[in-house]
Amino acid sequence: MSTNPRFGAAWFLFALSLVLHVVDEANHNFLAVYNPNARMIRERFHLPIPVFTLQTWLLSLGIGITLLLLLTPSAFRGARWLRWIAVPLAIVVGIFNAFGHIASSFYYHRFMPGVYSSPILLASATFLLIASRSKPSSNAATA
Repeated sequence: MSTNPRFGAAWFLFALSLVLHVVDEANHNFLAVYNPNARMIRERFHLPIPVFTLQTWLLSLGIGITLLLLLTPSAFRGARWLRWIAVPLAIVVGIFNAFGHIASSFYYHRFMPGVYSSPILLASATFLLIASRSKPSSNAATA
């Protein structure tokens, strides 16, 4: 059986860091910053940027994070298809997201919602990205 405990741990830690990040954003009123910007982008550039209520935002993120957690056993088994999904997930949801919060905090000269958990998200996304490229180990069954 082929296993990849490093990738499984990275996947699980990434999911937990997303939980922390969502709690950070929710506690610091992220939607009060996000929604007006989303409306402005929609009007100015005619892009389909979603606007959320707190309930729909939390529900959609909760479903996504639950799915990540449910896939954790597959990550520990070293599912190859999951390693392919991990790369864009780590880059977009982790690295770009974390840098967005950090950069906007510098730009606006104040701590933006989600910035406190961004270093943890960035670290776990980097770990997931590195672990997704590692080779699964083969465990020989011993009788």
